[in-house]
Amino acid sequence: MDVNTALQEVLKTAMIHDGLAKGVRECVKALDKRQAHFCVLAENCDEAQYSKLVEALCAEHSINLIKVADKKKLGEWVGLCKIDKEGNPRKIVGCSCVVVKDYGKESQAMDILTEHFKNQ
Repeated sequence: MDVNTALQEVLKTAMIHDGLAKGVRECVKALDKRQAHFCVLAENCDEAQYSKLVEALCAEHSINLIKVADKKKLGEWVGLCKIDKEGNPRKIVGCSCVVVKDYGKESQAMDILTEHFKNQ
């Protein structure tokens, strides 16, 4: 299992257990209160200021940060889309930033991400 697959699984589990903060406003609040386990930031964010703010908060509070290539993919991973009859995502909304506040439950994917953070 690679890091991206593990990240998808952890995000899905956290979403089920209501442990995600989606969007810049919610993420900044969670990062400022130090409630975050880690943060996921899209590289193709619309505003460069968003990226700078989130990166600075993560660095200041020593919170792990993972960057993903596409905000549409990140939006799909955190459930900001509709699923059609065949199970394909439709009307995907882009999401620039996600913070995991609660993992939900222990899993192998979480261990892989923890190992990834230690190696950085």
